Amino acid sequence: MPQQSNIKQIQSISQLVRILGFPAPSHPLIALVDYKNVPVEMFPQGQKVSLDFYKISFKTSFKGQIKYGQGYYDFEEGGLAFLKPKQIVFPPENIESYEGIALYFHPDFIRNHPLGKTINHYGFFSYDVSEALFLSAKEKEIIANLFATIAQELDNNIDQFSQHVLVSQIELLLNYSNRFYNRQFITRKAINHDIVTSLDTLLNNYFEEDKSLEKGLPSVKYISTELKLSPRYLSDMLSSLTGLNTQQYIQNAIIEKAKEKLSTTNLSVSEIAYRLGFEHSQSFSKLFKTKTNVSPLQFRHSFN
Repeated sequence: MPQQSNIKQIQSISQLVRILGFPAPSHPLIALVDYKNVPVEMFPQGQKVSLDFYKISFKTSFKGQIKYGQGYYDFEEGGLAFLKPKQIVFPPENIESYEGIALYFHPDFIRNHPLGKTINHYGFFSYDVSEALFLSAKEKEIIANLFATIAQELDNNIDQFSQHVLVSQIELLLNYSNRFYNRQFITRKAINHDIVTSLDTLLNNYFEEDKSLEKGLPSVKYISTELKLSPRYLSDMLSSLTGLNTQQYIQNAIIEKAKEKLSTTNLSVSEIAYRLGFEHSQSFSKLFKTKTNVSPLQFRHSFN
């Protein structure tokens, strides 16, 4: 079993604020932390950190770089970044200075509210650090006001209404983030279209180089890893541009390659299914008919 000793596990909000040297939070399941009061080197370099709760970081300014994969990502413009419980992250490296606020809340804080069931719908909690949300000046103002409202509520005496008010504010923050991410997908269309082009090339090469014979059908995990994107970000980005998630996009590419082989070769349906990575030709025929409304043989006969 691999050693986990280099992972710093933080199980509670109270444990976190103790590590940061702050007094106990006014509520044990939620806290706001101002970055200007946090030492730059909070944890030793190279040590991984895992939180048992959600984190939303609002960086108003940032000078330095964050390690991502084999490279670094420049966060100078600031923005919003999200972490869900149990994600393992590296502490930032090469930081000169940063300002902003982090909101931490435990799953138990929202468990008895509708948000406890719907929070998984907010895909950005599964995005990588390089896929942060960059905000316009107006968007920053909206987010800053929301954080200020949360801070004000936490500074008041906690009463029977506090949790409902705070959960509502968190949900509003997440809904605005959803809207702003959708805007980001649109305004970064040039970059995103480059990603789609790379995806098309990747899928084409996958079949042309017969990787399907060795690896089987191309998976979402394989594609996202090759493109250096998180699976959820890639799927959300594709949905905004094409109306298809990653799995649907891959399936369409498989069908197009199948049509090519059916119309230009004498390979049998079983041989085509095998070359595309299907274990069973019946699975291939079923997918083909679902996507085209005709069987592979019917499609082939339409060319004769």
